[in-house]
Amino acid sequence: MDIEAKSKPRRRKMAAATSGVGRCPSKVGASRRPPPARVRVAVRLRPFMDEATKANELPCVRGIDSCSLEVANWRKYQETLKYQFDAFYGEKSTQQDIYVGSVQPILRHLLEGQNASVLAYGPTGAGKTHTMLGSPEQPGVIPRALMDLLQLTREESAEGRPWDLSVTMSYLEIYQEKVLDLLDPASGDLAIREDCRGNILIPGLTQKPITSFSEFEQHFLPASRNRVVGATRLNQRSSRSHAVLLVKVDQRERLAPFRQREGKLYLIDLAGSEDNRRTGNQGIRLKESGAINSSLFVLGKVVDALNQGLPRIPYRDSKLTRLLQDSLGGSAHSIIIANIAPERRFYLDTVSALNFTARSKEVINRPFTNESLQPHALAPVKLSQKELLGPSEAKKAKGPEEESTQSPESTAAPASASQKLSVLQKLSNMDPAMLENLLSLDRLLGSQGSQGTPLLNTPKRERMVLIKTVEEKDLEIERLKMKQKELEAKVLAQEALDPKEKENMHLQPLPSCTGTVAKPLKKAVVMPLQLIQKQTESKIHILKRGHKRKSEPSHVSEPVEKAEDCWELQISPELLAHGRKKLLDLLNEGSARDLRSLQRIGQKKAQLIMGWRELHGPFDKVEDLEQVEGISGKQVESFLKANLLSLAADQHSGPS
Repeated sequence: MDIEAKSKPRRRKMAAATSGVGRCPSKVGASRRPPPARVRVAVRLRPFMDEATKANELPCVRGIDSCSLEVANWRKYQETLKYQFDAFYGEKSTQQDIYVGSVQPILRHLLEGQNASVLAYGPTGAGKTHTMLGSPEQPGVIPRALMDLLQLTREESAEGRPWDLSVTMSYLEIYQEKVLDLLDPASGDLAIREDCRGNILIPGLTQKPITSFSEFEQHFLPASRNRVVGATRLNQRSSRSHAVLLVKVDQRERLAPFRQREGKLYLIDLAGSEDNRRTGNQGIRLKESGAINSSLFVLGKVVDALNQGLPRIPYRDSKLTRLLQDSLGGSAHSIIIANIAPERRFYLDTVSALNFTARSKEVINRPFTNESLQPHALAPVKLSQKELLGPSEAKKAKGPEEESTQSPESTAAPASASQKLSVLQKLSNMDPAMLENLLSLDRLLGSQGSQGTPLLNTPKRERMVLIKTVEEKDLEIERLKMKQKELEAKVLAQEALDPKEKENMHLQPLPSCTGTVAKPLKKAVVMPLQLIQKQTESKIHILKRGHKRKSEPSHVSEPVEKAEDCWELQISPELLAHGRKKLLDLLNEGSARDLRSLQRIGQKKAQLIMGWRELHGPFDKVEDLEQVEGISGKQVESFLKANLLSLAADQHSGPS
């Protein structure tokens, strides 16, 4: 029975049409979607653990060729289950064969700013950790990939190359649904986030820069000892967590337009699914296996949802699937290395692993280049004071000595800057080859010591922003010039019409106790204090009262009181009576809003006053407020002072 023949073309089309649509960058439109890349699957069959089992037992898995294998059907021994994958590695395959055949080809995508991931999947005891880590004699995928990747980055970032590359590493494990930093175990459980562009990130995760393989080993080997392992019946060193090594390659372009690229490599060693009846797990081991099986079950649900084209993919149901969002149905070049065992006691686990990988190879990813423009620093354009203030105010701001000593080069500087900026307007629709020649010429002039802002090698978007800024500054300068001319014309017209009134204003005496500063371009008439007192004699009186203070004479005797002059404000009784009447009317007839408009009265007191008024009728006098529960005599006194003065002032300002 051929498993490959069971897959439906319709389901493939739905998966290809729906997988990874939300993961595409915003700059890629619907008509220019990234090309699809199917998840690649390689299967590795480990040899028998001991020679005795190999001699007495036939393997349950047999390879047919380099891409297909068959498994005996446990229901009918005369039939076999056939599977076809991208690569099949038999018992005699080496670590070098697996790395060169399946992993090494995806490393080149990192230098293009794309993501890649390698997952080791399979039951416990099938050899996943050996495939990823290996041994000093037979290094696995992780040391071989890091050695080649560091060599590639050194070659690409050599002197004379257009890109400058840097590599950083992070190492974490997912243990019982907790994300733990293996480089910094004391950091605790970390959160998995997603940025605005859909990239998965872990805030607080340690990143170590590496430039050589020896530096990588200095960080990786101690961190590997922090990973949780334990002994079971099937494996003496069983991984109790999912380990993820994240290698990030950052690229910066050395010449214009100064692009940036970022590629990520995920190297994932998944913990194996376990049957607790055969492993004999108890206590903490049983809890660990439950968390492992639960996360692997969600991983299968994600693969099924992607293949069926469901609208919701359950990435968030597990920390593992949340972290693998780029690898399955996302934006990474992914390869799954399924590790299986030949013993018959692993038969059910082997068939389960092969069925999962057969479904996984139908998942469609859409890798794209993570590229952005590096912000290029531009010198700020400084406008002269003359352009900002206009000609007349610029002359007033400058002294006569500055005008005489000003050089003609400084006056010509803004004009030269404007001419320099005007070149940008011609670069927007220029031929790329001609633009490259201009950039080379600009760099040549810069190397010869020419001064000025290097505007030719500015990116197009920043050129447009700079041009817009210059235009806005020009409009602002013109507006200020026109406003200055209008103000000057108004001043000249006023001086021509009212010369006599201006002279009278200067000759009028000013009192010694008060003083005002007239605003420019406006007339201000300051009246003597005696005239003010005559006008307000019937309403508000300003009295002079002596204030006594003690002074110490030269001879020892009783202190002598000395009088000092001070001023006091006194309001006429008519205004006070009118203010009291107006205040009483407000208390008896005003609404809650009118009461809140009074000083010292808030929402609560206004409700108390209205409630008292409904029960007892109107107030006879303002002092009756003391009868309201919650209002004391002191509060009534401060209420009268504040409101009587304000109402009296309103009465005084009304007729005048």
